[in-house]
Amino acid sequence: MSPNNSRRHRSSPARRWAALGAAAVLLVPSAMVAQSKAMSAAKSTTAAATKPDSNAARKQALIAAIDKQAKQAQVMNDMIFSFGELGFQEFETSKYLVDVLEKNGFTVERGIDGIPTAFMATWTNGTGGPVIALGSDIDCIPQASQKPGVAYHDPIVPGAPGHGEGHNSGNVVNILAALAVKQMMIDQKIPGTLKIWPGVAEELLGSKAYYVRDGYFKGVDAVLFAHVGDNLGTGWGGPSSNGLISVLYKFHGESAHSAAAPWRGRSALDAVELMDVGWNFKREHLRLQQRSHNVIPDGADQPNVVPQHASDWYYFREADYEHIKGLWDTGDKMATGASIMTGTTWDSEVLGAAWPGHFNKAMAEDSTENAKLVGLPVWSDDDQKLAKAIQTELKQEPKGLATKLDELRPPRPAEQFTGGGSDDIGDVSWVVPTIVLRYPSNIPEMPGHNWANAISMATPIAHKGIIAGAKVQAMTLLDLLTKPDLMAAAKDYFVNVQTKDQKYIPLLRPGDKPAIWLNEKTMATYREQMKKFYYDPSKYGTYLEQLGIKYPTVRTASTPKGPAAASDDEDDDSSIQ
Repeated sequence: MSPNNSRRHRSSPARRWAALGAAAVLLVPSAMVAQSKAMSAAKSTTAAATKPDSNAARKQALIAAIDKQAKQAQVMNDMIFSFGELGFQEFETSKYLVDVLEKNGFTVERGIDGIPTAFMATWTNGTGGPVIALGSDIDCIPQASQKPGVAYHDPIVPGAPGHGEGHNSGNVVNILAALAVKQMMIDQKIPGTLKIWPGVAEELLGSKAYYVRDGYFKGVDAVLFAHVGDNLGTGWGGPSSNGLISVLYKFHGESAHSAAAPWRGRSALDAVELMDVGWNFKREHLRLQQRSHNVIPDGADQPNVVPQHASDWYYFREADYEHIKGLWDTGDKMATGASIMTGTTWDSEVLGAAWPGHFNKAMAEDSTENAKLVGLPVWSDDDQKLAKAIQTELKQEPKGLATKLDELRPPRPAEQFTGGGSDDIGDVSWVVPTIVLRYPSNIPEMPGHNWANAISMATPIAHKGIIAGAKVQAMTLLDLLTKPDLMAAAKDYFVNVQTKDQKYIPLLRPGDKPAIWLNEKTMATYREQMKKFYYDPSKYGTYLEQLGIKYPTVRTASTPKGPAAASDDEDDDSSIQ
């Protein structure tokens, strides 16, 4: 932030929202007229079943329409970046997205599944036709506040959360794509239904399994998910990620004076520590595919009081339902053993769940062909300079940004899968044919879940990646709406390959509820400070301009040294939790 601009950042929320009224509606009247003319030129005499050449013309019209929305994409992306809200607390982000969708004709059901920031937006044209749902995540990472465009650690608000995963961009991809296709559906009388929904608290694996359990994908024919990456493409098959169960173990003992009468106490913290010791010994005898890790959210109060309450939060990850459930059962046994040894009691709460993902071959092949039509963005010298500077900062090879599209590769055999992260889009993928489009708004070789992953996310790199992703998403959406053979192939793979021998069994139990209390205290600590830096597009062309950042800003000899992100030489998939 430039000191000279500090006063200019403090415009009132009411004034800021008023200024956003027009900007929030992506397809402003003049743009709609121009887009309608472009799409009318691509009309076909058949609406539902089109020939390849007529779809090719339609796709060129979609590309042109999305290119015209580059400014709106930048505004939306930068605005959501500036909110920087943790899981279940994405109130500003949700409000902003709902406002955009309602102003563009969607009917929005708010607060689905009892999650205040969750919603399902729906728009229908005509009668019948496929139902396609587009989703992307909206939450961010603890302690990942970072000035965009600055190639070293420089937080906007020290200690505050920030978009160190890039979840500020995915819904922009989907909304651009959906609104372009929506206008084409109106002009060319293409029947169908579009749905748009957010992945709330994805970093906690906290919402999508509930959406599935409670029927929000019933009647949906296909799901197009979008997630930030450093290239443009998708994948198919499985396992592509571990599933997990997130469990908070709560131990209950008896307090006493730690020096005067410790024998009268029963330490809940002792139980936590003994559970951790037991689990760490158990690791030696677990499969390579498993990943398990924990934190202690409640370690009691002070040393001279025997801890009456303490808690232990575990993620148990494995490659299939049976092994996830096995880890969970073992965790329960460890908790029981720890409570017996300490004379305490315990109970637990499920905080999140995710199935291993399995993604649709037919849809992935179609999306890949569309990605080939779009290609990677043309990166500027400044874009590459920023990328290489942060790669150097993190002691990675300074390769810069991707200049060659990834290829669509067949999935690795299950026996070669050795575990990794998780994403609750996996649950959705087991009830509806689903793919995940990765679009190039981030920088290769970043550590994931880190301030460094936020550096590009309100810069031209992110903006260009969003436009590329929106074009691919729009084309694939159009193909699903207008090519019955594609939809039939997607369903055939889903029924006769993916779910032929493996059926979805929810990890969530009927009584489990979303943990909407998570992150309340953290956001209460930082929100007022962060509000001072919310993006104001009525005053500034970009968020970089508002913060007074020269693009790119790289380390020089006079730049103070700060903490560096952890780095290693291993491949990582930082897009999954």
